Amino acid sequence: MSSLPVFIRSLLLTTVLSFVAPLVLISGIMVSIFLSGYLPGMAGISQAGATIVWNFLATFGSGCPMEGLVVIGLACSFVGALFDTYAFYRNQILHGN
Repeated sequence: MSSLPVFIRSLLLTTVLSFVAPLVLISGIMVSIFLSGYLPGMAGISQAGATIVWNFLATFGSGCPMEGLVVIGLACSFVGALFDTYAFYRNQILHGN
């Protein structure tokens, strides 16, 4: 069996998961910050934390936080694809296929 379909499937799956992982992580951080705002006395801290995360994302998105989120996702996706390509290549060399 040709290893190309296996490689393409692995690369696609790795790319998608590497794109989604930082989005889920940052979204989870934002949700926890917003939910902590409902605790008594935590509204100011929650608002400051949300502003920090929002400004961090805006830095990578040229002023737009959503673009920053996509840029971070794309960068992680690219790195994941490079790592998967290297691992596949290394596996082919070691096993002599």
